[in-house]
Amino acid sequence: MGRLPLSFVALSVVFSSAMGQSPWRSRDHYQKYEYMIPMRDGKKLYTAVYVPKDVTGSHPILLERTPYSAGPYGSDAYKGNFRGSKKLIEAGYIFAFQDVRGKYLSEGDFVNIRPQLKKGQPGIDESTDTFDTVDYLVKKVPANNGAVGMWGISYPGFYTGVGAINTHPNLKAVSPQAPVSNWFVGDDFHHNGALFLQDGFDFLSGFGQPRPEPTATPRGGPRVDRGDGGAYGFFLRTGALPNFDFNYLKGSVSFWQDMMNHPNYDEFWKDRALPDHMENVKCAVLTVGGLFDAEDMWGALNLYQATEKKNKGIYNALVMGPWFHGMWAGRAGAGRTFGDQDFGMSTSDYYQDKIEFPFFEKFLRGQNVEAPPEATIFDTGKDEFRTFGKWPVDGLTRTSLFAAPNNSLSTVRPESDGYEEYVNDPANPTPYTDPVPERRNREHMLSDQRFASARNDVVTYRTARMAAATTYAGPVTADLWVTTTGTDADFIVKVIDEYPADSLEVSPSGKNMAGYQMLVRWEVMRGRFREDLSKPKAFEPGKPTRVKYTLNDILHTFRPGHKLVVQIQSSMFPLIDRNPNRMVPSIYQASDADFQKATIRILRSSKYPTHVELGLLK
Repeated sequence: MGRLPLSFVALSVVFSSAMGQSPWRSRDHYQKYEYMIPMRDGKKLYTAVYVPKDVTGSHPILLERTPYSAGPYGSDAYKGNFRGSKKLIEAGYIFAFQDVRGKYLSEGDFVNIRPQLKKGQPGIDESTDTFDTVDYLVKKVPANNGAVGMWGISYPGFYTGVGAINTHPNLKAVSPQAPVSNWFVGDDFHHNGALFLQDGFDFLSGFGQPRPEPTATPRGGPRVDRGDGGAYGFFLRTGALPNFDFNYLKGSVSFWQDMMNHPNYDEFWKDRALPDHMENVKCAVLTVGGLFDAEDMWGALNLYQATEKKNKGIYNALVMGPWFHGMWAGRAGAGRTFGDQDFGMSTSDYYQDKIEFPFFEKFLRGQNVEAPPEATIFDTGKDEFRTFGKWPVDGLTRTSLFAAPNNSLSTVRPESDGYEEYVNDPANPTPYTDPVPERRNREHMLSDQRFASARNDVVTYRTARMAAATTYAGPVTADLWVTTTGTDADFIVKVIDEYPADSLEVSPSGKNMAGYQMLVRWEVMRGRFREDLSKPKAFEPGKPTRVKYTLNDILHTFRPGHKLVVQIQSSMFPLIDRNPNRMVPSIYQASDADFQKATIRILRSSKYPTHVELGLLK
């Protein structure tokens, strides 16, 4: 949720001594220092710094700014170890961790994705706090070489990205990883204006609670008895969105209130859109993301693109691996399997040792090593990393796959008229996975979609079997023509790799993969925002209407014998909140009485050619 659970934030390599006897502990090899670093407005931010005792000389500082605790606190309380490649420790890097303003032991008030100051505007923001922190560290921390790098995953990825704006001269390299970048358009809480209900409620009910004063122990959220039926039953039973605050949050979570008060893409959200503000960046940037990240895939892709566009001449690179949220930071040997997929190698080791470590070595130490390529992207069908001089790749052949009779996909634009039809019922919404777990799982991003194919509220189209390996790269465009009996609707499009019915492959757990439908990419469009995220527009019942939008990038090879499958549906619950199928001023203020069934048609004709468009990589 624009965040990494604390148990995962602390993930790092477990090191053994040369004799393989005892686990590596930071207290044996590092000296810890604690600082309260003054900001320009007088507030002080808690910062813990670990300086190596075993490696002589001067060293770069790797800084993480976090809302999830820089602890443990106290001069004699040490982190067990540090995440990332063990080569960073062997090289003697200094590790620094800071509680951002208003969190844990830092002074001041916390503001979610604090807006960036406009040019010439007085005050503080996260980039000024970063500037003041870097300035202090290079002057005060023992044995530092004057070069600071920043890294962070998820919310700390946001602080890393924003910290590069108006770069401090000593900040030489930053690596925003799965960075929170836009909480309305594509990250965490919303995608194209559709609320990610389960993530938003579960995360903010704890994280969103106020902190009256600095404390090492955060305030917990309300205890919620979910009753029978698990997450699906709880969220369905709670009903319309106002009920969640009335019954459970009771006005205690200010950012939940902010979301409810800003249902459209207005200035509140635009001021918090990090890619729009990525200017005056003067350091090297390595943005990292996961192709199966359920939270901040959009952020990685779009922060990289914005940095590239707005800051000519700097080193700016992108890495996208076959990872869930933060998977690349896993311990040694991690990143080989995820869900039912085996990628054939430790993709996390590859990233940490072949990309991340050389990046910091080059830009923080000035070592004569080759910088990572402009783009390193994992082919999730061929199971290999590929490198490119630009992303998206130049020279792609844009290929359209049209909805055709008999639930097929064709490269030929349809000539005859036709449609597929389903009923979207808010009282029985399509689940995002089956079964629905108590907490949103991460495996749904690449899981088997046969459960959805079997439902009567999902339309499935497929190509013929691939005669040869076919690779698609870059963004995917969904271009739908629809009608509805209602006045609003959501549309979810999935791109799926269907295994041959006679496949002999097995999953890492031994599952037979014959007929398996691997989810490659999916995205939602809240129908009212089909023309403008800022200006909702109703559907006219029965009128053919175009719904066109972009899915996040892919790099996927469909192997011979496989089929490309497209599914279309109008709910994905409880991951996404239910659309009432009725145009109300704000779904956030809707009542239970506003929800109604709607019959939706997916049109396929020469005049109304529903299709997806992909970039064919030859």
